[in-house]
Amino acid sequence: MRIAIPLVQGKLSLHFGHCDQFAIFDTDEDSTKIANREDFTPPAHEPGVLPKWLGGMGVNVIIAGGMGQRAQQLFEQNEVKVVVGASSGTPEELVSAFLQDTLQTGDNICDH
Repeated sequence: MRIAIPLVQGKLSLHFGHCDQFAIFDTDEDSTKIANREDFTPPAHEPGVLPKWLGGMGVNVIIAGGMGQRAQQLFEQNEVKVVVGASSGTPEELVSAFLQDTLQTGDNICDH
């Protein structure tokens, strides 16, 4: 499984579209461990670009603080599961919590 986390200055971006990088993790679902992490600079943020770009990179899940409804639909069309409402924690902590089914999420902080 590949999991993407949008980052601003190395921390979770509260809105995925305003991130300056994505941390992409390759994980082992059986052992619930992180196998690898790579950080990527995304293309310019325009509607539909990021879901297609991440889907093309083989990302299966994106964990974000907030994301608009249209973006969520576009991710789902690209077969990427969307998890919104994540808050603090390092990218590694967020991915580990997701893999162990203990990720705490709250409200989607994006209203568009």
